[in-house]
Amino acid sequence: MPPEFLEVEYAGSLATVLPAVARSLGVAADPAAALGIEPLFTLPPARSAVLVLVDGLGSEQLRRRSGHAPFLRSLQSPAPALTCGFPATTATSMGSLGTGLPPGAHGIVGWQSLMPEHDRLLNHLSWDEGPDPERYQPHHTVFEQLAANGVAVTRIGPSYFDGSGLTRAAQRGGVFSGARELSARVDAAVAALTASPRAFVYLYWGEVDKTGHSFGPDSWQWGEEVERTDAALSDLAARLPPGTSLTVTADHGMVSAPESARRDLAWEEDLAHGIRHLGGDPRAPQPYCEPGAAPDVLAAWTELLGETALVVSRQEAIDHGWFGAVEDRVSERIGDLVVAMRSNATVLDSRDHRPELLVLQGHHGSLTREEMAIPLLHLPAVT
Repeated sequence: MPPEFLEVEYAGSLATVLPAVARSLGVAADPAAALGIEPLFTLPPARSAVLVLVDGLGSEQLRRRSGHAPFLRSLQSPAPALTCGFPATTATSMGSLGTGLPPGAHGIVGWQSLMPEHDRLLNHLSWDEGPDPERYQPHHTVFEQLAANGVAVTRIGPSYFDGSGLTRAAQRGGVFSGARELSARVDAAVAALTASPRAFVYLYWGEVDKTGHSFGPDSWQWGEEVERTDAALSDLAARLPPGTSLTVTADHGMVSAPESARRDLAWEEDLAHGIRHLGGDPRAPQPYCEPGAAPDVLAAWTELLGETALVVSRQEAIDHGWFGAVEDRVSERIGDLVVAMRSNATVLDSRDHRPELLVLQGHHGSLTREEMAIPLLHLPAVT
C-alpha cells in the first residue's frame, strides 16, 4: 500500500468503540470476536455512560486546531488515534459504530452502493426507495444488546433521524430523543442519565462536518464550530451524574478538495466509458461497470488518474482487507473497481448530484490519515 495511505486495521477502528463502552457497563458485546478482531483498548468500569460522536472531527484536524478545543484537549486517550475504516464516510462509519462490525460484515460499504437485485444505487444517507433496513443489515446492533441486558438506551440526534433507513439499519435499539440544537441535546442526555440508575446515551452532532464540507476543514468557520462544540461538551461533562463516563469520537476526518482537482465523468468520455453506475464517494469512488468491461475500465482509470489515485479491482480491495471480512451477501454491493484518491483529488459524475453537492469544499472517503484517523477521548466515571 502506498506510504501516504493508512493500513486498514479493524482492531483499532471505530467498530471497537461501542463494544468497549458496553463492556465498561458490564455488558459482554463483542460482535467482531468471531472475525478474530480483538480490541486494542479497554475502558474503566462505569455505572452509566455517554458516547458522543462528532461528525467530521478527524484527529489530524483536531490536533492542528486544538486551540479551539480546550475541553477535548484535557481528556484522556485510552488508545492511539483510531481509524474509522474504509471508506471514510458517515454512512459506513455509522454501520461500524452501531454494529461493532467492519463494513464487509454490516454491508454499508459507501455513501452510495449498488443494489444488484435492482441495478440501481442506494444512497445510504437518504435511503430513498431503499430496501427493508433490518433485512439489508441483519446483524443485531450493540444498542440492541445493551437494551436487552437491562441498560436504558437513549439515542439523541436530529428528529428526522428517528425511523430513517440508516438509523434502522445501523443504530436501532433503545429509544430515540430528537433535538435540534446541541445545547438541547446536552439537556436531553442529562435527563436520560438521571432518569435511570443504569443508562447509556449516544449523542450525535453533525455541524462540524457540515461546516467542513461548506468551507473546508482549515477554515476559520470550522474552528469556530469546534469551539462551540467543545464548550457544549464541557457543559455536558460538568453535569454528568456520579458514576457516568464520557467518551468522544468521530466518524471520519476530511481534506480540502477544490473543484480544480476534480475529475468529472460528465465531461470526460474516456473516464466514463464502460461505467454503468458510479457509486462510492468522490474521494473513494466505486465504479460499477458494464458486463465484461471491468478489466478495460481498470486499465483506463489507472492510466487516466495516474498518481492521483490508487485503482484496484473489487477482489484486490477485499484481499487487502479494506472492508474487513466480507460476507457473501455484501460482496456485489462493492464496486467492480475501488478507488482511493490521493492528495486533494476527487472523481464524481455531476449529472447524478444535486447542485449544492458540487460546491462543497471539503470531502472524505479515502485511505489518507487526514480522512481515516479519528480521536478516542475519555473522561472516566467519578463516584
